[in-house]
Amino acid sequence: MSAGGDRITTRFEALRAEGRAGLVTFVTAGDPDHETAMEILRGLPGAGADIVELGMPFSDPMADGPAIQLSSQRALAAGQNMKRTLAMVEAFRADDADTPVVLMGYYNPIYHYGVEAFLGDALRAGVDGLIVVDVPAEEDDELCLPARKAGLDFIRLVTPATDDVRLKELVANCNGFIYYVSVAGVTGSTSATGDAVADGVGRVRAATKLPVAVGFGIRTPAQAAVVANVADAAVVGSAIVERIAGALDEAMRPRAGLADEVLGFVGELATGVRGARRK
Repeated sequence: MSAGGDRITTRFEALRAEGRAGLVTFVTAGDPDHETAMEILRGLPGAGADIVELGMPFSDPMADGPAIQLSSQRALAAGQNMKRTLAMVEAFRADDADTPVVLMGYYNPIYHYGVEAFLGDALRAGVDGLIVVDVPAEEDDELCLPARKAGLDFIRLVTPATDDVRLKELVANCNGFIYYVSVAGVTGSTSATGDAVADGVGRVRAATKLPVAVGFGIRTPAQAAVVANVADAAVVGSAIVERIAGALDEAMRPRAGLADEVLGFVGELATGVRGARRK
């Protein structure tokens, strides 16, 4: 069994051995409620997710589009908090010792939890890495370096607007993989062209040997396949979260079969990724 950030490295090594890209899926912890979210989380690997990003609900997720903002609101309204999010990972680990889990979100909830306590509890729960979008490279002493010292990967976002000098600064202390944001804007934005993605991935690979995962704006199996042609992984979040929202009734309660519907869509995305022709 792998531990800590080792699961991420092991998973990308396995994907390279298979000659294919991976599928990274994002869901918000506790959306639309703890029980349904847990059912979805447990089902993601079997549906074809190679790495799971689990969103840490936050009241002001400014880098996210409407779909993920609403998912945070639903989760918080249902009583989700950081302790319950870590408990979800721990419960997931009871059945799955190998699928990497990356917590994604904002620094505020971590700060209020206490950085040292959070890192220790996250590692014990079975978390492998962190994506914290509002902690810049200039503040690596605040979270990035302590996370790495604790045994967690710290993954940073890079955008098309990142110049080559800044790119080197951003990747200097990262590990696990680099998350390349394929389009300018918030999550759920329109997709970039295949050529634009290839150019961006090429720039990132010139600056680091870490795997490159591409996200933002991937909504269909065909779009996931385009990304999988040129990157090490395709990341899908808003499109999955929208499937959850679309299967709620007028009172925001999950309709019967919600988890199966969402996992079915993940299976379609996985088929797209696995059918890609690597360049």
